[in-house]
Amino acid sequence: MSDIKVVVLSADARQDTTVTTGTKAWELFKDTPDVIAARVGGELKDLSYELRDGDEVDGVAMSSKDGLDILRHSTAHVLAQAVQQLFPEAKLGIGPPIENGFYYDFDVETPFVPDDLAKLETAMRKIVKENQRFSRRVTTDEDALEELADEPYKVELIGLKSGSADTDAIAEGAGAEVGAGELTIYDNINRNGEVAWKDLCRGPHLPTTKRIPAFKLMRSAAAYWRGDEKNKQLQRIYGTAWPSKEELDEHLHRLEEAERRDHRKLGRELDLFSFPDEIGSGLPVFHPKGGVIKREMEDYVRLRHIEEGFEYVGTPHIAKEGLFHTSGHLPYYGEGMFPALDVDGMDYRLKAMNCPMHNLIYRSRQRSYRELPLRLFEFGSVYRHEKSGVVHGLTRVRGFAQDDSHSYCTPEQAPAEVKHLLDFMLSVLRDFGLDDFYLELSTRDESKDKFIGSEEDWATATAVLERVGQETGLELVPDPGGAAYYGPKISVQAKDAIGRTWQMGTVQYDFNQPSADRFNLEYVAADGSRQQPVMIHSAKFGSIERFLGVLTEHYAGAFPPWLAPVQVQAIPIAERHNDYLFDVAAQLRAKGIRVEVDVSDDRMQKKIRNAQLQKVPFMVIAGDQDVEAGAVSFRYRDGRQDNGVPIAEAIERVASAVAARAQV
Repeated sequence: MSDIKVVVLSADARQDTTVTTGTKAWELFKDTPDVIAARVGGELKDLSYELRDGDEVDGVAMSSKDGLDILRHSTAHVLAQAVQQLFPEAKLGIGPPIENGFYYDFDVETPFVPDDLAKLETAMRKIVKENQRFSRRVTTDEDALEELADEPYKVELIGLKSGSADTDAIAEGAGAEVGAGELTIYDNINRNGEVAWKDLCRGPHLPTTKRIPAFKLMRSAAAYWRGDEKNKQLQRIYGTAWPSKEELDEHLHRLEEAERRDHRKLGRELDLFSFPDEIGSGLPVFHPKGGVIKREMEDYVRLRHIEEGFEYVGTPHIAKEGLFHTSGHLPYYGEGMFPALDVDGMDYRLKAMNCPMHNLIYRSRQRSYRELPLRLFEFGSVYRHEKSGVVHGLTRVRGFAQDDSHSYCTPEQAPAEVKHLLDFMLSVLRDFGLDDFYLELSTRDESKDKFIGSEEDWATATAVLERVGQETGLELVPDPGGAAYYGPKISVQAKDAIGRTWQMGTVQYDFNQPSADRFNLEYVAADGSRQQPVMIHSAKFGSIERFLGVLTEHYAGAFPPWLAPVQVQAIPIAERHNDYLFDVAAQLRAKGIRVEVDVSDDRMQKKIRNAQLQKVPFMVIAGDQDVEAGAVSFRYRDGRQDNGVPIAEAIERVASAVAARAQV
């Protein structure tokens, strides 16, 4: 044995360490129990990895993103082992980690049922308790094909790796099984040193099954092999795994809360919107109560745009196909657009973006530098050909309205305009009760050809967005490759009431569409020369439909008074009190308050319960004593109640809460 030198990395230091040949990575981190894998030269390795001279080694904590992926992928292996114990005929598909969990696909004769999942969890706990060791071994394609001959889907993956099949067809997740390098199999070794189970996998994995602290199987569903509906339908089991029982419980609680807040369910219960099959997938209709919220949102953001210096415009829903060739949308975004419509023998398209038409408004006459920045805004209805599998309630639709704006400015004005738009956007979100943000900077991926424009233009645009984003004081997270084809963008990521992150509005810097080979937009500069403006795209809500869906879940349907479809429910104790409350309702309406009087035959307590179920912010209740005193009992949505409140004071309470956009 001889000495070798390695470098142990930490968050703030590099430590040169001398070890002997044959030393394993786990020996460097034996006093750090949270470390479950190693990163060597930037590549993830098992802790059983044998160190080499010159290695730079960093420990991977289970609580890190990579650590969670390793935990969840290891748990997926335990699931697959349990399935083949209980269902020996099951054939293995793939089992990658996903956000907050994992899945594994199986070819079984009979679909799994909830009782099966309970039995599988029991079998998995036994495997975890057995402390089986994950052992990696390198193999060849030929040996793996022979060893896994009874696993047709693994055989297919080996064929994909070796080039005997269409490698572009490998589904998302298959990379967890095979990679571009050497082929490996992981054996689960029991206490007797025997192979209890094995799977084709590139790893890495936890050292042993006993390092899995907490897991749960969530559900089963059908899934086509490699995501292709032409392939056989398999059975997919979803699960989740966490570094502690407490974190698992918190996750399950979040899921329960998310289910309670599901905007699709609340939309039905509160009679806000629906998705009729007769209209088509991803095309919502708003009912009167939902229409109230949508109108309030539109009125608010229209006024705010005018206050911020924007001019309101309007454009049609369709245009000649050539317009979208000019803008670049058809060459670079064509799969997101609906097929062409034949109009008088010419091809027209439903618009997926409003910007091409705004460019034509800008180009309709000569512009002077004195007009810039020129800010155009509209509620533009756009249509995107989303795949049916991703359509989801209001948050992923095929037809929606954007509060879309485009600022045309000089290059020198661009930084200030980006700052103006970001400040505007954040103030809008705060008015709607969202106040926990970070920013995401989406840039070009140099390795992909979906982006247009020169490197110099991209560098300039990216630098502007990065500088302005940093000046906000908010966290700025990089998103390489996430830019639009025409320029980089900043998006606002907002957290809702239960900590989920939603992408809200965006600011996008566009130097391509104004160019001479596209729309040839110009302005006359102070020296009389003709110059190209910078175009900055911005949407504050992003999509009104999506934003409404997010708000519904953020508030769990209990909208603040200014947005609530019914702001006050008037409840007479007996029929003889109806007229009194009709008069109170008239006074409330005179103040612009949305009010209903419940004149049903239900008892008072049932009427209160109905108002609570409809999440009405305020109730005014009247009986004999109230009528005599010219007052009402004033009840809040949370159950608080003040009796004997004079009518004028009750009206003022509601009006003040609405005017202040209070989060009552």
